[in-house]
Amino acid sequence: MYLISACLCGINCKYNGGNNYHPYFQKLLHENKVVPVCPEDLGGLPTPRTPCEIYAGGGEAVLKGHNKVINKDGIDVTSNFLKGAYKTLTLAQNSGIKMAILKSRSPSCGVGQIYDGSFNSILIPGDGVTTALLKKCGFTVISDECYLKNANGVNEFESS
Repeated sequence: MYLISACLCGINCKYNGGNNYHPYFQKLLHENKVVPVCPEDLGGLPTPRTPCEIYAGGGEAVLKGHNKVINKDGIDVTSNFLKGAYKTLTLAQNSGIKMAILKSRSPSCGVGQIYDGSFNSILIPGDGVTTALLKKCGFTVISDECYLKNANGVNEFESS
């Protein structure tokens, strides 16, 4: 059982009100192999919502209180991102999940790369807030893109 970004399964929770549907992930949902989650929704942000980015750094710095998540209007939404990350962590712990498949580049779910906070589509190394928290707590977290690269044939991430 995996935790998965809900938008990947076709659930309309993306900042613009849409989703990042992929048939493979929806198949996993219908087979009850994933638990969908949207940390931004869990954190109390509406859908649709103003785009958000981590200002000049990654989710680990946000967890330590050294950085903020700002929306495109300049409003600090850090508390929403932290609340959503911790609710996601609780869900994962209570569900016995050990691995998460999360949406690449997201300020919540990004794995390895996120936008730099300038709202100019510039990618920097780093993790989103939820990804950073899950990793800190011992969860394996991979991006949707990494998972799909391995989904053809034998998936090295599947244990059963």
